[in-house]
Amino acid sequence: MAISRPMLLVFLLLILIMTSQFEWRQQFADLDMPSSVIPKQQQISRREEAVKEKIILSQEINIQRLKELVRNLQQQLSQCKGNNKTNDTINRLTEHVFELERQQILED
Repeated sequence: MAISRPMLLVFLLLILIMTSQFEWRQQFADLDMPSSVIPKQQQISRREEAVKEKIILSQEINIQRLKELVRNLQQQLSQCKGNNKTNDTINRLTEHVFELERQQILED
């Protein structure tokens, strides 16, 4: 059973018209939303944006605190390194003095 070309074209045209009307109806349904729904959605989106901004601000504050802590720790580390170098120098000098004293005792 073969369908003639004109019948097939009419059938496709009907399908096209029906689907386009369905899409139009959906677009009009979105436009016909009650006016009370739109402000509620806008209010919800504003609240979400405000919450996102607060989260971002708190994260930025935490990052700044962490950066300050890292700076303080780096300073403490450099101070410790300086103290260790001083202590090493003092220890070497003390050992050298003790060695000299031993040599003097042995020479006497």
